[in-house]
Amino acid sequence: MLGLGCMALGAASSIRNSNFEAYVRKHYTEALKQMERHQIPASIKMAQGLLETGAGQSTLAREHHNHFGIKCHRSWQGKRTFRTDDLPDECFRSYRSWQESYEDHSQFLKAPRYRRLFTLRYDDYQGWARGLQQAGYATNKGYANKLIKIIDDYELYALDRGRLPSWMRNETTNTSSKANRRAKKEVSYDKPMRPSYVSYGLLYVLADQGDSFDKVAEDMGISAKKLARYNDAPLDYPLQEGEVVYLQNKHRKATAEHTTHIIRIGDSMHSIAQLYGIKLKSLYNLNDKDEDYVPVEGEVLRLR
Repeated sequence: MLGLGCMALGAASSIRNSNFEAYVRKHYTEALKQMERHQIPASIKMAQGLLETGAGQSTLAREHHNHFGIKCHRSWQGKRTFRTDDLPDECFRSYRSWQESYEDHSQFLKAPRYRRLFTLRYDDYQGWARGLQQAGYATNKGYANKLIKIIDDYELYALDRGRLPSWMRNETTNTSSKANRRAKKEVSYDKPMRPSYVSYGLLYVLADQGDSFDKVAEDMGISAKKLARYNDAPLDYPLQEGEVVYLQNKHRKATAEHTTHIIRIGDSMHSIAQLYGIKLKSLYNLNDKDEDYVPVEGEVLRLR
């Protein structure tokens, strides 16, 4: 059915492409939002966007903001553009923004023929890739394998767990000077040895393999006990590679765009609190839960 980007672009090579990296940096936050709203793995959405657009370079993406090669079909009432794909002059959807394309892609996958995908684990990107091909998303017989290779090459599976790929951890996120000043007020360090980032107005670093609060504290010039408290964890908590470590107190509630969270397999109250930069105690209080509560897949938690 689709395959505009597939015809123009093979999967990423083991040597990462700078255009692919730039596309991930620009679009991954929207992919995470869409995963939260619609339970579509962020890794799959990113890989499809990369493949269908040639990392945002296709005419369909640049001129019409269509990042997933979605054709018009009878139900489409929006703007249209015509391109040669499987057949000459096929009708493709045209959007006002790339964000609109990301949302429409999520809605498109709610069609009955993709229903089985939503029975898979949210982090089963290989199952999702194969399921998309089996359901006829693209005519290219190598579509699933191309998606899987892109996800593996660019470590996009990390996004499904709310983490960044390791290749992004050495890059400083562009943030406003106001947010940086506000974040750094609570942190006193001189010549930090790790790159730091700001999200939700909170300063954080990403854990390395075999990391601990003691190691992060030594590198950043901050008390290990404070780090443990900021991250709602015991001092000897074993940090996982790529895990967010906040360098200041988290918020009492999530930012305005995040009002609820639908619990997925593998979620814990701690991982949810870390994902949105809110205090664990606040998350319990917002939902009238105590520390004995065990999250159940499909339940909805309030974040504000």
